[in-house]
Amino acid sequence: MNDYLYKLEKVSKAFSQATESIEILKEIDLYIKDGQSLAILGASGSGKSTLLHILGGLDSPDSGRVFFRDKDLTAISPEQQAALRREQIGFIFQFHHLLPEFSTVENVAIPAILSGLDKKSARLKALEALNQVGLEGRADQSVTTLSGGESQRVAIARAIISGPKVLLADEPTGNLDVHKGRDIGELLLRLNRDLGMTLIVVTHNLDLASNMNLNYELRSGKLYAVKEQ
Repeated sequence: MNDYLYKLEKVSKAFSQATESIEILKEIDLYIKDGQSLAILGASGSGKSTLLHILGGLDSPDSGRVFFRDKDLTAISPEQQAALRREQIGFIFQFHHLLPEFSTVENVAIPAILSGLDKKSARLKALEALNQVGLEGRADQSVTTLSGGESQRVAIARAIISGPKVLLADEPTGNLDVHKGRDIGELLLRLNRDLGMTLIVVTHNLDLASNMNLNYELRSGKLYAVKEQ
């Protein structure tokens, strides 16, 4: 068990639609080791984001088990799940969800403050995270003045401030042009390599996926390996 960061066993999930239930994930088994990079591919609506949310403890499967290290996410309390997300899981989304009333560094510092760190210490950690994503010079700017690529870098800094074991990214390049999307992809891969953070990305970006260790595709509720290193 401890050889894996994640271990999924027979994970299934269905959603009700009109008069029928649609099974979007069907008895998925998945094993992810520390430090790996993995892309989850598939058509829109195939269940990629649902699977990512289950990995992050934001959603629960209807059946099956999800282990994060030695913890069964399907068996621990909501409070324990929240603590795990706060301390060990970083989330990055297609839309960066920055708070416009706060500066760049204040946006990044929010998770550290919510974890109980004082504002001065949280600011120092936020500045370090901004340095890691190449935005140390934008710390005191309003986030409303940032470009799309810069805003996504701020979101990444926010995700890594607590030193998580894993980054879960849902279409992190989907709202960017090709050049900026490539830059963000390279940044995520560098963080994976240099900081040893496991990286799991839901994406349609085949260029990004090609540079990751593992590629899986969701089709008709099943997960198929299409690239393994």
